[in-house]
Amino acid sequence: MSNINQSRRRLFSRKKSSAIRPPWSNTDIEFTDICTRCDKCIQVCETQIIIRGDGGFPEISFADDECTFCKKCAQVCPEPIFIDTEQAPWELKAVVQESCLAYEGVWCQSCKDACDERAISFKLAIGQAPKPEINTDLCTGCGACAAPCPTNAIKLQSPNQ
Repeated sequence: MSNINQSRRRLFSRKKSSAIRPPWSNTDIEFTDICTRCDKCIQVCETQIIIRGDGGFPEISFADDECTFCKKCAQVCPEPIFIDTEQAPWELKAVVQESCLAYEGVWCQSCKDACDERAISFKLAIGQAPKPEINTDLCTGCGACAAPCPTNAIKLQSPNQ
């Protein structure tokens, strides 16, 4: 009997989504409770990084481009999902994963070349490929560094993840 109760609890419990929501999304609300999936933010996104994600809810994908922080997604949304766009858009910061070519001895700086904020630098070491370092104070979380990475080694995440 307890297995049935546990199955029911799992059926009705929601797992916390790891999806990246559009910039300026209010983190104090349950996004999926308020978003009507109208797709207006998806249609207006100038870089096409807002996609239909799990359950049809908008998510950010840095696979092909970056966020320009144009604010159009927040302006077009008819629901009270977004905070004041004069505040920081989100807490996302770039993080380099172990699959980075530099950790394999390959000289690659595609992420640095794409970063307009100059938040990514490479530390030189004798006899090794330079290793990436991210200055989180300069990183805006725009995702410009993610798309050009040949091994998808750049992830954007909140500092508390």
